[in-house]
Amino acid sequence: MPGLGPDLDAEFTTDVCRDADHFGALATAWTALHRRCRTATPFQSHAWLRSWWQTYGVDGRLRVVLVRRDGALVAAAPLMLVRRPYPMLVQLGGTISDFTDVLLDDNCPEAAAALAKALADTARTAVIDLREVRPGAAAEQVYACWNGPRGQLADSTCLELPAVSMDELLARLTTARAQRVRAKLRKLDALGIEERPVPAREIPAAIARLLELHRRQWQGRGVTPEHLSPRFAEHLSRAVRAMVENGDARLTEFRLAGAVVAADLSLMSGQLEGGYLYGADPALRARKVDVATMLLRHGAQQISGSGRTTLSMLRGNEPYKHHWRPGAVRNQRLLLARAHLAPLLRLHLARAASRDRAAALVRRMRQGGRQGREGREVRGGGKG
Repeated sequence: MPGLGPDLDAEFTTDVCRDADHFGALATAWTALHRRCRTATPFQSHAWLRSWWQTYGVDGRLRVVLVRRDGALVAAAPLMLVRRPYPMLVQLGGTISDFTDVLLDDNCPEAAAALAKALADTARTAVIDLREVRPGAAAEQVYACWNGPRGQLADSTCLELPAVSMDELLARLTTARAQRVRAKLRKLDALGIEERPVPAREIPAAIARLLELHRRQWQGRGVTPEHLSPRFAEHLSRAVRAMVENGDARLTEFRLAGAVVAADLSLMSGQLEGGYLYGADPALRARKVDVATMLLRHGAQQISGSGRTTLSMLRGNEPYKHHWRPGAVRNQRLLLARAHLAPLLRLHLARAASRDRAAALVRRMRQGGRQGREGREVRGGGKG
């Protein structure tokens, strides 16, 4: 590819995938690269991204930048072109993905520089805008290699716990709070709620049950509209089935007297496990069941001994999550451009910063009015 430089041209070849069928055919190579990228999250899995594109993508806008070394895929940036208010390359996954990133082969130190040059060649007239980049992500290496104007902003806050047993999580709490949690756990055990992992073949029906429970749980309390849309159900059913088959997702149903009363979807990658979405029968609240405690114990049991290091509550800085004394991790927004687009990059940074300040003000005002209610009503790691 022109522009890689004499030291890299001989080793690396690049390609921009613009065709959905071509992207689908990359599944095996993409999954292998995902496994070789230590910092990759579940939202960079091929199953998640391909399904997202099938549901939310716009024909003619796909721009997946691929870098190969001796024929093997060593770097990839899953992007799409948007044209408003001006041309930009943004990452696949949209707002329903908690993290976005590029993929870099851990065994190929030069992959970051090669991908940076390939991105520069692809983004001739567009600003590259990478949202929700987790600290330590592969995209940071590309940002460090970028030879041109760049900028960085803070993005969403995520709360994270270490991958330890429930007993160790309880040890993080005050004595009084730990005693209350143990009492809730004893109540759960006395009720006899049973956990059942859903096999891949049953995922479509189980996703439908999860989303119905989610709707009922949040009814009258401001559910995220997209979570009730047919297209979200279509994407989730398709993506999660493939991710369960690949070991990148786990859907668990909680049954009481034979009836499904709660369901929890967790997504996994090499280092991280996150509770993505859950649903619970409102009748559990009437029975004083603490769904958050039930889900956290389940997550701790699953991640303990898995080799993963982080149990993430994903995006959202809700007060109830702080009961477990998690660490706060701030995602980043990385912006890159070629030299002739420096004025456009500065304009984009200024607009984004202004919107962020306005959104933060609105959140503070809203939080003042509902903080007490959320502390009483909201339970669990899923989003509304």
